Amino acid sequence: MSLVSTTWLAQNQEYVKIIDSSWHMPNLNRNARKEYSLEHIFNAIYFDIDEYSDQNSNLPHMLPTKEYWQEILCSLGISKSDKIVIYDNSEVISSCRLWYMLLYFGHNKELVYVLDGGLKKWKTEKYPVNNKEIFIKKTFYETIENKSMVKNIEEINENIEKKLFQVIDGRSQERFDGLIEEPRKDLKRGSIPNSACLPFKKLLNSDQTFKSKDELKMIFKNVISHQNKNNIVFSCGSGITSCVLALAYSLINNNYKPIVYDGSWAEYGKL
Repeated sequence: MSLVSTTWLAQNQEYVKIIDSSWHMPNLNRNARKEYSLEHIFNAIYFDIDEYSDQNSNLPHMLPTKEYWQEILCSLGISKSDKIVIYDNSEVISSCRLWYMLLYFGHNKELVYVLDGGLKKWKTEKYPVNNKEIFIKKTFYETIENKSMVKNIEEINENIEKKLFQVIDGRSQERFDGLIEEPRKDLKRGSIPNSACLPFKKLLNSDQTFKSKDELKMIFKNVISHQNKNNIVFSCGSGITSCVLALAYSLINNNYKPIVYDGSWAEYGKL
């Protein structure tokens, strides 16, 4: 159960840690942290996807080091035993990125959930928000890394010939086909050789909830061609919406451990 409904969260708020991990595409000129300061779900803490990433990388929001991640979670008051619900107020469902990061660094997958429909659905259904500052009591959090959950550019290039896994790209069909410019100016058009395209928005309903399991099964069936259904690697523009695909696929494949090409097109498409 990687998803929880707004009704479930409203009934269980006092038993979970709530995290707002909103992130917006740079070209939208929106400030997610400022939006959080104006309104958020009661007791939600803010997670900055850009700040809590590898600060030594020239690529956007790459996975941080194990040591930095441990420091981050301690400062946010997160414990290993915490049941966590993540939401966002984003068009790209950025909560899925934090879901993936928590699993990558060893949080129990049975304790990490994404709010289906996010803050928009929460507000549409008239559940309360506030702007109160949250007091955070620091904790100790021991981190591990599940390195099998991430691919680097060398592995992606090697796979073009060996075809050990299938790469599925969550960008729009137009970007995948190289018909339009990339949002980031230093990137060429196109896609990774032998990869397939599955725009992340196809997995969502109009209210940004995920489609039903039956619908998701049909969507993935039409895209996945690799004989090993667990050897699926998701990519996108910069590692955010690939995690939307990873979560959706995990909803219909209980044996799947999310795997993401962290650099995604921000790395592969560099001019």
